[in-house]
Amino acid sequence: MARSLGARARLALGFETTYGTPPASGFIRMPFAPGLTVAAEQPLLDSELLGYGRDPLAPVKDAITADGDGVVPIDAEAWGHWLKAAFGAPTTSGTGPYTHEFQSGAWDLPSF
Repeated sequence: MARSLGARARLALGFETTYGTPPASGFIRMPFAPGLTVAAEQPLLDSELLGYGRDPLAPVKDAITADGDGVVPIDAEAWGHWLKAAFGAPTTSGTGPYTHEFQSGAWDLPSF
């Protein structure tokens, strides 16, 4: 994962069409506040095997996780994308002005 600091940092949001398949295009540049801390780590787990005497076996690697904290401003330009991420795609009606209706509680929410 590329890491940019300072003025060169960018946050791109892309919705997956198929769960688990990273999108190849269609990314949206999103604003974010300073203090975005996302990092990958792979912790070690104690070996659970018994019968090797008093000396424990070497620890084994756990799954790689990527997590962290981020603060994003809710602005007029990005608000619809965050609503889509939280509730799924809206039902749009009207001929201008348009009406976008979001439904909560859906079983299948978008992944990004």
